[in-house]
Amino acid sequence: MVAALRNGRASQILSRFLYSPIRHLGSTSSLETVAYEEVKAYPDKPYTSTGVIIHGFLGSGRNWRSFSRNLIAALSNSSPSSNWRMVLLDMRNHGQSADRKLNPPHTMDTAAKDLADLVKVEGWPWPEVVIGHSMGGKVAMQFAESCSRGEYGDTASLPKQVWVLDAVPGELDPANSNEEARDVLRTLQSLPAQIPSRKWLVSHLMGLGYSKSLSEWIGTNLKKAGDHETWAFDLEGAQELFDSYWEKCYWNLLEKPPKGMEIVIVRAEKSDRWNQDAIQIIQKCASRGETDSHGKVSLCVLPNAGHWVHVDNPKGLLEIVAPKIASL
Repeated sequence: MVAALRNGRASQILSRFLYSPIRHLGSTSSLETVAYEEVKAYPDKPYTSTGVIIHGFLGSGRNWRSFSRNLIAALSNSSPSSNWRMVLLDMRNHGQSADRKLNPPHTMDTAAKDLADLVKVEGWPWPEVVIGHSMGGKVAMQFAESCSRGEYGDTASLPKQVWVLDAVPGELDPANSNEEARDVLRTLQSLPAQIPSRKWLVSHLMGLGYSKSLSEWIGTNLKKAGDHETWAFDLEGAQELFDSYWEKCYWNLLEKPPKGMEIVIVRAEKSDRWNQDAIQIIQKCASRGETDSHGKVSLCVLPNAGHWVHVDNPKGLLEIVAPKIASL
């Protein structure tokens, strides 16, 4: 009976998400902050816990709307007394944050500080969970590292879980397929600032040898500007962020995670981002377990998925993420 009631309750929650628009929120003070959206199971009730989701390179928070709805529904089903909310960030130079005056340099450090500034400006409790995909995974690790060093002040609280979704924690190897991202950047920089139409862009990119799916995904980053289209991101700033993402290394963080924190690395089974050395280092870190002075690292493999984990196998990803968060 309890199970049946809970399943019915989860269905109602999910239906509410499907038919209620997500509010777009922003800065409420003179200090400019990144744009974000908020997803809650019960918008009219105080939330009890917060998770933050940080998208990847040239993406935006809206890429994670569907997954966040399903995650909230699952958490509400497993813990009826809780009221989780998910905050979906638009990283600096991406999405609706691209039009905001966020001071350079554009690095993993400043992108992580953007989250800390948002928490302070909005007067929120510090998030219990931070989830980052690809570039967002390194921003999540930087947030954890900076927070543990006291860089966000004495009142800052460490997240209990940091999720790194298919992001290699170390410096990126130029020999692997991440070179494709650099190639995409060079191509976008060669295009006119004003794009005639999305159809033109997709056709042009396919003519250059890009796949239809990649070309269409790049096309989702366009926004209407009069009689033409323009980019929904700041290309120059995004390039700086990408360079920082490429160079940053967080192996030291995984060697000694902050006490009370779990860092969960999710490697997509079919991802082309990983080499054997990186996998072995994470396995070694995970084998140590939690100690009196350090947190722990966990490694999960998402089957039947490439780098775009939330698109390739969202159900499998949910089955990994939801139970761990619910256990907090």
